[in-house]
Amino acid sequence: MIRIFLTGYMGAGKTTLGKAFARELHLPFIDLDWYIEERFHRTIRELFEQRGEDAFRKLEQNMLHEAGEFENVIIATGGGTPCFFDNMDYMNKQGQTVFLNVNPQVLFNRLRVATHQRPILQGKTDEELQAFIGEALSKRLRHYEQARYIFDSSRLESRREIAESVRQLRELLQV
Repeated sequence: MIRIFLTGYMGAGKTTLGKAFARELHLPFIDLDWYIEERFHRTIRELFEQRGEDAFRKLEQNMLHEAGEFENVIIATGGGTPCFFDNMDYMNKQGQTVFLNVNPQVLFNRLRVATHQRPILQGKTDEELQAFIGEALSKRLRHYEQARYIFDSSRLESRREIAESVRQLRELLQV
């Protein structure tokens, strides 16, 4: 039975690498944010606004525990998922956990072109975005680093790089 949780900051490549990795292993891929949106028929942003962060994080934990029971699956968590409750402990008990670690400059480059897709980043100058990433990473790193494996996902900019990252991740996890 295979159950792999991909964690890391937004822009780390959880969805990009997760989809490709799942395809390679012929397994279903679940993006936890998409899973939540599908179940509640609302965007993450709407759920956050309507319920507040505390209630959203509890809902997120419940959905993690639900998806975390599935077998033979690759699950990409939300960027904040590992940082609340016992979520990292739970994932470590349920399967293999991988922290997709990315240099902050690479994150900045990726997120800079995606600010319109991520409401939390809209309207930020380059300097504000860099500061925002640095501050968030410093708070979250101790949670992310509890993953069993740390994988550098800085090279996902082309199909060739994604394929090579899938090969390296498969080798690391021995699947």
